[in-house]
Amino acid sequence: MRDPIEALLEKVEKPARYTGNEMNTQVKPFHQAEITFAFCFPDTYEVAMSHLGMKILYGILNDLPYALCERCCMPWVDMRAALKKEKLPLFSLESRTPLHMFDIVGFTLQYEMSYTNILEMLSLGGIPVKAAQRGQDDPIVVAGGPCAFTPEPLHAFIDAFMIGDGEEVIVEVTQALLEGKKQGLSRQERLVKIASIEGVYVPSLYEASYHADGTLQCLRPLVPQAKSRIKKRIVRDLNAAYYPSSIPVPYTQIVHDRIMLEIMRGCTRGCRFCQAGMLYRPVRERSVERLVELAQALEGNTGYEEISLSSLSSGDYSCLSELSQKLMEKMEQKRVSLSLPSLRVDSFVKDSLAETRRVKKSGLTFAPEAGTQRLRDVINKGVTEENLLTTLRHAFEQGWNSVKLYFMMGLPTETLEDLEGIAKLAQAAVNTYYSVPKEKRMKGLRVTCSASVFVPKPFTPFQWCPQDTVSQVREKQQALRKLLAIRGVTFHWHESTVSQMEACFAVGDRRMADVLYRAWELGCLLDGWTEHFHYDLWLQAFADCGLDPAFYAHRQRGMDEVLPWDHIDAGISKSFLQREYQKALKGETTVDCRQGCQACGLHKTKGLCEACG
Repeated sequence: MRDPIEALLEKVEKPARYTGNEMNTQVKPFHQAEITFAFCFPDTYEVAMSHLGMKILYGILNDLPYALCERCCMPWVDMRAALKKEKLPLFSLESRTPLHMFDIVGFTLQYEMSYTNILEMLSLGGIPVKAAQRGQDDPIVVAGGPCAFTPEPLHAFIDAFMIGDGEEVIVEVTQALLEGKKQGLSRQERLVKIASIEGVYVPSLYEASYHADGTLQCLRPLVPQAKSRIKKRIVRDLNAAYYPSSIPVPYTQIVHDRIMLEIMRGCTRGCRFCQAGMLYRPVRERSVERLVELAQALEGNTGYEEISLSSLSSGDYSCLSELSQKLMEKMEQKRVSLSLPSLRVDSFVKDSLAETRRVKKSGLTFAPEAGTQRLRDVINKGVTEENLLTTLRHAFEQGWNSVKLYFMMGLPTETLEDLEGIAKLAQAAVNTYYSVPKEKRMKGLRVTCSASVFVPKPFTPFQWCPQDTVSQVREKQQALRKLLAIRGVTFHWHESTVSQMEACFAVGDRRMADVLYRAWELGCLLDGWTEHFHYDLWLQAFADCGLDPAFYAHRQRGMDEVLPWDHIDAGISKSFLQREYQKALKGETTVDCRQGCQACGLHKTKGLCEACG
């Protein structure tokens, strides 16, 4: 009898999304594993296979002799419709096993607008969408990633959240659930068991209460094993941490189709809007020797022709010049290029950039974030226009002609002058290009300005701030479109309504779970894809639940207000964030942690942060 999934592959647009069997996949006998883990990415295969975290955790779990890990991605609309029509469950890539047959189903939470996909994947996989409706034989549904730091909007659907670095905690959770399985523990007993693991939050073991004005009153633990504060996990020695030397190589093109080499984790700069810069503290680096070893192994095992140095700010890696030189010494003859994303304007390394162009010259990306020095000081960006233009001049002189500049609109205290500053900076970039002698610069200048919408993010100094309303954002976008009508400059912007929904979930409480469920019932899916986002349905979901998006997205929060994420300990103290917020309002900057400890909270853990000792 023909495999019914094979028949479906003939009917979908991109069958390579679902075939599996890529080079370097780890296929283990499913029924021989003592415990099975489905690693689910709530977006399409192309996005999932570009995610470094999945590759790391996939390798860690499959290296455990008793465990098996297989991948599963959100199907595109054609495959979703086909699965429903044929009444077939969503399956894993490696063995095509239905999701409901795994012991553990884990989601990585990278983006708030992928949440409806989580509900759909659970439903397609034959798993009750709501955690309270799952029985003894249903999988334990876990989640991790940056959005796990603000778990409440997903509390009704996820059994347990893993907070912080995942390399160690995912093994401990898997081991504990295996022990519970062998001991014949009930579902509730297994959840209580893993709640005792540092960094694990089991939302069903807590109860929320609210004030009459809708703000959170408290989140109360219901059992002794439920900690009042969930402390994030931190991998202290990145050099010794697991990193894959072999990764699956897709048959189809993906978003980032190259080797990703994580050179460091964390950031000490302290940009006040940046959640990742706060969550991933402290800074930890891999050694040049280890990185060169990994690069050689990955190139040999994959055949990729590009290596991307991955971190929040590659230019801040302390041995960047040495690393670039040694990598190109090993890779130039193999025609493997090196790219440096996430460069800071003030950390431009001229020698490193020269190394990267020896094989292939890629585009350059910089993030001034704001158009004026006043606003850059408010957000503590720590760069000047002079930094940017000097950097661009060096790049243009070395043959670059394609530059992307990332900005943010709607930042706290923003004025029309700040928006005009974006256009002035873009014009200055164009002028800098033409100031370079013709014989030194490449023809065809391309300056791309992208302006995202400020979203207040938890664990940042701006977590108390409101987001601009949809109409305010649209007015600013129209003004900026006119200002950026400059020859050689292209302007990209984000849809204001999507950013509003992102803000609602970013700062949301448990009641947002009702909105999410209702939106999914109404047909909201793939909300991160513009053509599939339906703002009207989201507004209907809010109305049906008796809630207002403005309460979440457009409200100034009180400094003494209990926030829906206060029970999560990200290592950054609330008092530090409050101090930084007050400094922002005064336009005062804070120096890089590497230049002196700022008492952010990590200093209380001895030996954790190199800046504090």
